[in-house]
Amino acid sequence: METSTATTGTPKEEQVLDGSDIKELVENEEVFSSFVDHKFKELDRDSDGQLSVKELQPAVADIGAALGLPAQGSSPDSDHIYSEVLNEFTHGKQEKVSKTEFKEVLSDILLGMAAGLKRDPIVILRIDGEDLLEFINGSSYEAEMSSIFSQIGSDDASLHDCIIKALEKLIVDQGMPPSDSWVMSNIVEPALQSWDGNDQEKPVSQETFLEEFKKVAERVAQNLKDQPVIVAHSENTFDGSGIKRLLSNQFELDKSLNIALENVPKDRNGKISKEYLRVVLDVVAPSAGLPPIGAVEQIDKVVTDVFNMINADDGKMVKEDEFKKLLTEIFGSIMLHLEGNPISVSSNSVVHEPLASSSSLLQPSS
Repeated sequence: METSTATTGTPKEEQVLDGSDIKELVENEEVFSSFVDHKFKELDRDSDGQLSVKELQPAVADIGAALGLPAQGSSPDSDHIYSEVLNEFTHGKQEKVSKTEFKEVLSDILLGMAAGLKRDPIVILRIDGEDLLEFINGSSYEAEMSSIFSQIGSDDASLHDCIIKALEKLIVDQGMPPSDSWVMSNIVEPALQSWDGNDQEKPVSQETFLEEFKKVAERVAQNLKDQPVIVAHSENTFDGSGIKRLLSNQFELDKSLNIALENVPKDRNGKISKEYLRVVLDVVAPSAGLPPIGAVEQIDKVVTDVFNMINADDGKMVKEDEFKKLLTEIFGSIMLHLEGNPISVSSNSVVHEPLASSSSLLQPSS
């Protein structure tokens, strides 16, 4: 995977999370057993030697944090993943989980996380203003900012508004962290407040914009030097390989489909409506190396095209075997499309807590 580095000069200070530490922990039987003992004892509040659903919740929350999910209850798109994690522990039925079961499931989940990070590492970048200064004083500044001005400028656009919009257009490679509320409040707004630009609310020419933007960017760089921003950068390539692995393992495929179908309603003859194909596809998606439906627009388009091609949205009732056959066909068609036209998605997000404290999942108990 290519990591995000400055276009010129030395690379940004970065740390790569590739799952090797997690894999090393799980594969060391003595260390992992001790780790599980500590975690189990910490979670087993009533000391009965088993974990109730309530006692499992902190572990589920920690796994979500370690996966980078928003807090449980804050997003329907991620809440179903929390439910799936809990179901992995309880198998959807048990009220209590033994230490052996807890260890087995936790091992599977952690190894899955490690495999995901190995395939799509997360690069942690420290944005401290140096790259931004390098950009605004570099040879490409005028051309790149003139291009941005042509996109955001208009007859009635004020200098102040143009500068805010331009800062939002800058990317990590140019030394600017993603724009979120914290960055705006602590980095951008103080820079604007200390800027003494004249006639900020009047329409602006390109020449004035280039001159005044540099002044604000210098102040932003100083604020980043005083308060560096940590950014998690990830790049995911969906090339069909995850689907290929799943389809080549009939046992895992059957297991994934059976689990996904457990809560799908059937009529008195055991038939299932094809309208649930998307629901089940979404449940099986992580096992096939696919994102949740709605997470990546390009993948959603591929799914829609495949559904249209095989007329999967007609709502007809089909037997369970035919339902599984249709899903397998859908996965196969998605795989072939991605093999021929891989989809790459990159993202940058501000990390507001030290990485070590964002999840206590891999922290030893005190």
